[in-house]
Amino acid sequence: MRLGLVALLFGLGAVAWWSTADRMSGMDEGPGTPLGTLGWFLGVWAVMMAAMMFPSVAPTVTLYARMTRRKRPLAPLVFTSGYLVTWTLAGLVAYGLFNLVRDALGAQLAWDEAGQWVAGGTLLVAALYEVTPLKDVCLSKCRSPMGFLIGSWRDGIGGAFEMGARHGAWCVGCCWALMASLFALGVMSIAWMAFVAALIALEKTLPWRRAATWGTAAVLLALGVLLLVAPDAIPGLTVPGAGTDQPMGMQMS
Repeated sequence: MRLGLVALLFGLGAVAWWSTADRMSGMDEGPGTPLGTLGWFLGVWAVMMAAMMFPSVAPTVTLYARMTRRKRPLAPLVFTSGYLVTWTLAGLVAYGLFNLVRDALGAQLAWDEAGQWVAGGTLLVAALYEVTPLKDVCLSKCRSPMGFLIGSWRDGIGGAFEMGARHGAWCVGCCWALMASLFALGVMSIAWMAFVAALIALEKTLPWRRAATWGTAAVLLALGVLLLVAPDAIPGLTVPGAGTDQPMGMQMS
């Protein structure tokens, strides 16, 4: 059963990657890429989270399945649903904040105005968060499935959903800065999505936790500095407006 569940999660993740790549094709405009309508964005976001998070959450789900296999065979899928719902709500918050800032600042977020500084500053803040105590606490919950499950145990199908939602909340606390980095680099870029997903997976699975978080912080710091002083030097980054006859600007409409 455990192998089957792992295969299912990885299979769903693979389908989600394919679907995300198909839906986001040609949409990357770099930092400040428009998010589209709320319904469309949440649909894409939920699929993105399945693609990015299912492989790294698989150890927790499979351990939970082992602990409940005789009582609630569907509980692991409900657990995963709760996890995904939490991340979808996080996407709703991100969408609201993104559009709130866009509506408040408007043209001030043009790439050749404050846009480049906002994007670079986001990466620097993300790098700083990597080495904070709060990040360490949240990451410890993600890296210790047994500790989380024992400390948060709830019985029944409703309990499975609640536990999944709680685990998702710890994961949001662990990864929100990395997801903010994705917005700063190009939220509709499949390459940057894969890059951030790899950082998340390494942090959650490498045996050297400190090395993983400090290494991630160093990578984000380097990207932030480059984004501020030499964005063209970042491989795979779409610089807003580059290569056109129009002034560079973050596409915020």
